[in-house]
Amino acid sequence: MKLFITGIGTDVGKTVASAIVTQALEADYWKPVQAGDLELSDTHKVKDRVSNEKSQFHPNAYALNTPASPHLAAELDGITIDLNQIKEPETNNHLVIEGAGGILVPLNNTDCIIDLIRPDYKVIVVSRHYLGSINHTLLTIEALKNRKITVAGIIFSGDENQATETIILNKTGVKLIGRIDNEPYFDANVIAYYADKFRDNLTRL
Repeated sequence: MKLFITGIGTDVGKTVASAIVTQALEADYWKPVQAGDLELSDTHKVKDRVSNEKSQFHPNAYALNTPASPHLAAELDGITIDLNQIKEPETNNHLVIEGAGGILVPLNNTDCIIDLIRPDYKVIVVSRHYLGSINHTLLTIEALKNRKITVAGIIFSGDENQATETIILNKTGVKLIGRIDNEPYFDANVIAYYADKFRDNLTRL
C-alpha cells in the first residue's frame, strides 16, 4: 500500500500524521521534495519519532535550501524541479509519501504537489481546525476527486470540533482515520500511542 499524506495547508500536522502512519504500518517513508530546514528536515523528524525496526527512510528527490514554496526554493538554488527526476524508491514494504504544504503548492511553472500523486497512491488528508478550515478541507478533497484520485481517509489535527468534523465527513463521505489532539510534545512514545489507535483503520484502507 502506498499512502500519500497531504495537508489542507502548511503547519496543520502533516509530518506528525506521517510519523503515526509510518509507525502504525511499519512502513517506509519518503518525502520527495524538502524545502528548507535541511539539518532538521521532515525526514529527520519522522525518523526520530518512529520506533519500529522495519521502516526505512528514503532520501529526498529534491532537498532545497530555502523554506519557501518549492518552485521559489528551487529557483533560488538555480534549478528547476523536474517530475521525471522524482523516482519513487523501490521497496517491498508499505510506503508513506509526504507532500509539501497543500496539493496546489507549485513545484515549477506547470506542476504542483498534486502532480506527484500516482494512480496507485491512496491519499490521506490532514485537516486542522481553524476559521476557514472547512472550506480549505472541502476544496482539497474536491480537487483530489476531480483528478479521480482516491481519498482514503482524513485525519483531524488539534482539539476536537464536532461541528466542523461532522459537516466535513457528511459532505465528503470520506472515512475518518482518527484525531490527533494538541499534545504538549510528540516523541516516539506519543507517536506509538496514536499508531496503536489508528492501526485498525489504516490497515483497512
